Amino acid sequence: MNRRQLLIAGGISFLGSRLVFANRATERADIVVIGSGGAGFASAITAFDAGAKVIVLEKMPITGGNSQLAAGGMNAAGTSIQKKMGIPDDWKTMFEDTMKGGQNTNDPALVEILAKNSAESVEYMLSLGADLTDISRAGGAAHSRTHLPKGGSAVGFNIIHALRQNAIKRKMDVRTGSRAKALLQDKEGRIAGVMVSDRIGSLYTIEAPVVILASGGFSNSPELIRKYRPELASFWNTNQPGATGDGLMLAIALGAEVRDLDKIQVHPTQAANSKILISESVRGGGAILVNKDGQRFINELLTRDKVSQAELKQPDGVGILVFGEGTRNKLKLIRGYEHLELVKQASNIEALAEQVGVNGKALAKTVAAYNDYQKVKKDDAFDRPDMPYPIDTPTLYAIPVRPGIHYTMGGVVFNTKTQVLRKDGWIMGFFGAGEVTGGVHGSNRLGGNSISETITFGRIAGTQAAEYAKAVRKV
Repeated sequence: MNRRQLLIAGGISFLGSRLVFANRATERADIVVIGSGGAGFASAITAFDAGAKVIVLEKMPITGGNSQLAAGGMNAAGTSIQKKMGIPDDWKTMFEDTMKGGQNTNDPALVEILAKNSAESVEYMLSLGADLTDISRAGGAAHSRTHLPKGGSAVGFNIIHALRQNAIKRKMDVRTGSRAKALLQDKEGRIAGVMVSDRIGSLYTIEAPVVILASGGFSNSPELIRKYRPELASFWNTNQPGATGDGLMLAIALGAEVRDLDKIQVHPTQAANSKILISESVRGGGAILVNKDGQRFINELLTRDKVSQAELKQPDGVGILVFGEGTRNKLKLIRGYEHLELVKQASNIEALAEQVGVNGKALAKTVAAYNDYQKVKKDDAFDRPDMPYPIDTPTLYAIPVRPGIHYTMGGVVFNTKTQVLRKDGWIMGFFGAGEVTGGVHGSNRLGGNSISETITFGRIAGTQAAEYAKAVRKV
């Protein structure tokens, strides 16, 4: 280490104009994982099980990241669960759907890995105790492939709970309130460790030949949103407070190449006047989307970018999800929205329309037409391919929604081995997985692909990192 790194290792930090000495010895590990969402936990557990000494750093007071908030599900093709339900699907179709959804700007090699490994990733999560035994359909998918807990509960808590419990079972070193402040390199430019700020702001160093960056995106950074998509600066977002792009900035400071930072996804169904995301599974489960005039304006199962664009063209740029008892019974997560008082309900269309400020006669006509389409399984208005339930049960429901910033498709450039790259090649010892990386989703992410990405690429990162760390130990 050079003199500056030695100073960092000694635990010197600045609070105001005072020097504070942490008196904390430099620690050592094989691998440091930055971030404790799906990608972080999946990579850490995989590396740990391969025999590596792993330390997980999470800047927030709790683990889980944005993954814990995921409401929809985990996309996978050709799974045992699909086969039991008689759903014909395969990785090639998932590949084609993902490329099309991303407007063919995705990296095909990364998308192939996502699709080919998706079924195995579901099996892996099932082996860790997650419940992914139910299936719904998300926008842009040719088949129902979005795996979620039985009864339609939100997938994120279930996935993170399983990962967290497995980390606890293994007695892994997971540190909350611990922010990565800098990535350290040796004189050859290889990863040498991480400078960390602990809960009280003191600095210490973890020497490690490997870092896995799994720190998430930057949807909750107003500065970065203004920089890359200024027209979205006034939009609300659905992300947890820690999604501020810190890890991305650390990688850029190290010379990592980036791509698609202007590709920021706007989700069409963020609850009006709230940061709560209304899951895509609500539309997939039978809800229609109407405007303030009580009229449908798009096929609800198109990709998020297309639905959001159409919604923004409606009066006041908002929409209303309308659904019946069948959809509500299919999805337990709707009970959560009811608990948050986001759902309106009534015994007839006119009363429901009055609650959400929609023309009652127009809405009644729209719902009647949809129910006719649903009965014969042919949507003459918008060619919606899947209409599982009618909207004609005794109790009817509505949720006012609007578009909100949801996901950042861009990030650090990485390859099929999850190695983070700069223009002249791999930054040795540096791996990445999850939303902090770019290339998997292209210009638009399909709902359900994010959780699948975190587990698939997290596992690859953990495997590759453990192999590299083992090789370094032998030198």
